[in-house]
Amino acid sequence: MAVFEPLQRKMHVMNRLIGKTAVITGGATGIGRAAAKRFIEEGAFVFIFGRRQEALDTAVADLGPNARAVKGSVSDEADLDQLYAAVKAERGSLDIVFANAGAGSPLPLGKITAAHIDETFDTNVKGTIFTVQKALPLMGKGASIILTGSSAGTTGAPGFTAYSASKAAVRNLARTWAEDLKGTGIRVNVLSPGATATELAKAALGEEGQKAYGAMTPLQRMADPSEIAAAAAFLASSDSSFMTASEVAVDGGLAQL
Repeated sequence: MAVFEPLQRKMHVMNRLIGKTAVITGGATGIGRAAAKRFIEEGAFVFIFGRRQEALDTAVADLGPNARAVKGSVSDEADLDQLYAAVKAERGSLDIVFANAGAGSPLPLGKITAAHIDETFDTNVKGTIFTVQKALPLMGKGASIILTGSSAGTTGAPGFTAYSASKAAVRNLARTWAEDLKGTGIRVNVLSPGATATELAKAALGEEGQKAYGAMTPLQRMADPSEIAAAAAFLASSDSSFMTASEVAVDGGLAQL
């Protein structure tokens, strides 16, 4: 029997999300797409939500028949209504919400504008709030909400006033909502990546920039999106059934030391 135990454990991991329906915002690229791939591998049916139709089409073609794409912005409530109408029409209910869509660009103190703050908070805070609030009528006992935080929400980052503050706000949303959701059986946790080698990050940083960011961590490298996706799958599954209001840092130790 012992011979089969490793195989049994592997089968359990790869079957944790069978029959589950998930929504992933910012799901066409980067961490969101990696999470969609992992969720589907573990048995879930996934709706990805994003602003660029071409990227959505490419992602769905790659993800296969258990993926659907809905175009829209988390900062637009009508777009979110369309997303959840599509989920309800095809699947009836919802088990996992990965509120992953985010935005952030640097502006140092002294040059911050109201427009910059509005853009960042509309996506990262308001967008996260309404992504979750509008999903709740479709969710029930055993459902999991995952919010994308950031190591920047803990440590701060030079020039990223709005982004860092918005991610600190996301961390508190999970604490508050865990109280609001008492008795529902719905869990809410935060997944906080550090620097991750998404397509966008690699293009923006270049090889030297990636080395510089990687050198900031004890592991001496940036994360691969699949590593963040693995943590998201854990939070989505019943393996994390006694976790709510928690923050899972997948940052190579960056914000832990």
